[in-house]
Amino acid sequence: MAMRLRFHALAILLVISARHPSVAGGLCRDSCGDVPVRYPLGIDDGCGSPYYRNMLTCADNTTLRLRTPSGTYPVSGADYADPHLVVTDPSMWTCARPFTSIHAAPFSLDTSTRFSLSPRNDHLFFNCDEDRVIVAPRPAICDRYPDRCDSACDSAGYLCRNLPGCRGALEEGNMSCCAYRPRAAESLRTMLRHCEAYTTVYWRAMGDKFPPYDQEPDYGVRVDFEIPVTTRCLQCQDRRRGANGTCGFDPVTRDFVCICDGGRNSTTDCADGRVTGHGASAGVVAATVVFSVSAAIGIGGLVMYIRKLRSSKVVTCGVQSNENRFF
Repeated sequence: MAMRLRFHALAILLVISARHPSVAGGLCRDSCGDVPVRYPLGIDDGCGSPYYRNMLTCADNTTLRLRTPSGTYPVSGADYADPHLVVTDPSMWTCARPFTSIHAAPFSLDTSTRFSLSPRNDHLFFNCDEDRVIVAPRPAICDRYPDRCDSACDSAGYLCRNLPGCRGALEEGNMSCCAYRPRAAESLRTMLRHCEAYTTVYWRAMGDKFPPYDQEPDYGVRVDFEIPVTTRCLQCQDRRRGANGTCGFDPVTRDFVCICDGGRNSTTDCADGRVTGHGASAGVVAATVVFSVSAAIGIGGLVMYIRKLRSSKVVTCGVQSNENRFF
């Protein structure tokens, strides 16, 4: 009985300590390989904004990947001043490898998320069936009635003649090329059913040049994202006040949490001195649940044990009443 009592008391101490969890230092990784990971993005649960929760992964701490309905794709770059990611689709054709027919699902995004396909993307399709696809320069009617030109593919596109890394390569071969700007992922899939391969080129900003030479084409899919700006996050990151925190959220409640140095959590910022256990990492929260369940069982067992002990003990002095009972 004494051993059981000590075990239940230990369980109570565990649940008391677990009710004030803290995040271990270095919870929020700020990079994956060579790609920086900053607010609002995060690769650890509870880091960044909950809008982007579980959408990015870091494979072996070297490769950042974006989850989408069409697959999981490597992320080759991130820009937070002009918020966007550059995603690589391995099924896309590039000049770096010989041309082969690839019938794969084109890259697509979930429109319910805060990610969106950038208008700076251009999609190129190769060797399309001209009985199914209108392979011709963009008709003038498209400027006036764009909804009538879903099947029009501009064979005189600039990018077809100036593919990144192999300018003029298609003019010497037997490949046909046309440029297309779809309005939705479904039109991309429709095009690919009637074309042998595709690639996506985005226009990369060149900061040291003037328009129209301040952009150049490069392979990849530009995915734009939003940066939610909140007063609490600005206070958390305000280095002038000595805050130096990282904006995060509670994985259970999704409430804002300012993650401070050493893994401490604060509901406001790291400079106010009011640190709470609110917003622990998913692992810590899971441990809290386990400890809570164990402690609940322990407390229940302790109560039953003491009741049994009291009921079997003979009262030799005084009257056993509600006033002098332990329970």
